[in-house]
Amino acid sequence: MRRENVNNMPAESSRETETDEKVLDRQQRNNGNQSFHNILAAISQFVDDNLSLVRNLSTGLAVAGVIVTARSIRLITKFRRASEIPSRFIERNVSLRGKVHSITEKGIEVEHVPIFLPVLSPILSKHKDVSISPMLVHLAGVELTPEGKMWLQNNVTPPQTVWLKLISREDDSLYCLVSKSRQRSLWSCCVNEEVLRLGLARTAPIAGVRTDSRLYWRLHKRLHRAEVKAEKKGRGLWKEESLWERASKAAGNNAVVRMMRRIFKST
Repeated sequence: MRRENVNNMPAESSRETETDEKVLDRQQRNNGNQSFHNILAAISQFVDDNLSLVRNLSTGLAVAGVIVTARSIRLITKFRRASEIPSRFIERNVSLRGKVHSITEKGIEVEHVPIFLPVLSPILSKHKDVSISPMLVHLAGVELTPEGKMWLQNNVTPPQTVWLKLISREDDSLYCLVSKSRQRSLWSCCVNEEVLRLGLARTAPIAGVRTDSRLYWRLHKRLHRAEVKAEKKGRGLWKEESLWERASKAAGNNAVVRMMRRIFKST
């Protein structure tokens, strides 16, 4: 019996040691959890005591983010000359909003109207003065007829708002796809396509764009499709003369008829 008790002593002491380690480990975890909760409580108390400071800090960070973003993509910059527009805007065919000032023999004079952000726009505006300096815009890929120029003067009038899809830039002029709102419609129309669709213009090489580029052929296909519609429907410069018009023209070119007219005028 005495030997059995001696043999059981190491096993009992081992169990006691394991139990002590578990208790110690549990106490350490409890202490760690208690410390974590204390830290959270301290942070929560600090936020409660300085709520206005935290709100102002969050607002300041948000405003700073908006300023950095606005400056990086130049949302609110007013461009007064074509040369001020970043090259990446041209390469990505960015659309700019503008206000029509006049239609001249050279093209459309448009004032750029940037996106307006309250408070930030006056602060970040590059130009502090309010002087007006419109940019010269051409219809990309289009050669207007005299009737087309008259149509443009009657249908793209100041101070109408238009959208300029940037295609290319040469010297200080822009070549764009110009879009305007339709009357009594939520949809806009592309002026370049409209004048071709009405037979008031011909397709022309797209200035400043390489003829072997994907952009050139995509635009050329789009504009040529509008021109074909006018040709099929006989609109504008594609309009066929009637029989009476052809006969009148032929009679006017006849030598006998011209001689008779001179005789009647002399008498």
